[in-house]
Amino acid sequence: MRLDDDDFHPLTLEDKKIFDDFYSRYPIEHSENTFGTLYCWRKYGNYEIAVVEECLIIRGSTDSYTSLRCPIGPKNPDLLNAVIDLALSTGKQAPFLVLEPWQFEWVQQIRPDLQFKADRDFFDYVYETSDLATLEGKQYLMIRKQLHKFRKKCPSTVERITQENFDEVKEFLKRWCQWKECDKYTILKHEKEALWESLEVFDQLGFEGLAVKPHGEIGGIAIYEELNPRTAVVHYEKGMPDCEGVYKEINYQTASLLKDRYQYINRESDMGLPGLKEAKERYHPHHMAELHYLDVSS
Repeated sequence: MRLDDDDFHPLTLEDKKIFDDFYSRYPIEHSENTFGTLYCWRKYGNYEIAVVEECLIIRGSTDSYTSLRCPIGPKNPDLLNAVIDLALSTGKQAPFLVLEPWQFEWVQQIRPDLQFKADRDFFDYVYETSDLATLEGKQYLMIRKQLHKFRKKCPSTVERITQENFDEVKEFLKRWCQWKECDKYTILKHEKEALWESLEVFDQLGFEGLAVKPHGEIGGIAIYEELNPRTAVVHYEKGMPDCEGVYKEINYQTASLLKDRYQYINRESDMGLPGLKEAKERYHPHHMAELHYLDVSS
């Protein structure tokens, strides 16, 4: 079996039905495989897909990398080898990614000759929703204190993100991007673009969200969706610096809203950023959704 460029087409909004069909039969655990992530970041990642032998294959590329992902669908060794061959032909570092646990075990069995490395910077943090919604126990004492301090200093209301408050959310994002100077930094510039994309097709993507409003003005938001029947994934958490502790309120309110629907909340990776890593570890994840890449340097 052989794959080539003609098998792929650029990702479009119409492809969501393909993803929905595959993921209903083959649930995923890593946030980077979600259609919402791929679609909103498609201009950065130049994502393409192919459906071959009843399997979904995802490819992405930027100026610095080109990579393919392990096929999602029934286990097909011939197709797996074809995808790996196509990945290796790019001549890029880390040309093949494995994001789902069952896939990693299977790939190692089929291709024991290949060396894979864990990319800790892009492990997703997965939490028990009930832990985030109750913050019980000594391990959350400091977070509870900070949350109490925030609520005392910045009394807030909470509302869901809907078409009715989109304009307010967009104004908040403009203020957030001005504060973060998004246009000066490549990754923030693309994140700004992804955030706007998420609002443009919010309902079509199946996104949900909430806004925290200290003193009547949006000071923080969360945007999330279903990752699998047991897990929600929070794609974006954004807060302004005006009221310290707003992120803790966002996190708490999101978990409170989702606790009766999902056992777990995936809050994505820390991207290797020390401050973000510390913040995510402070909430004591239940487990990590790992990511491994093909190491072609050895």
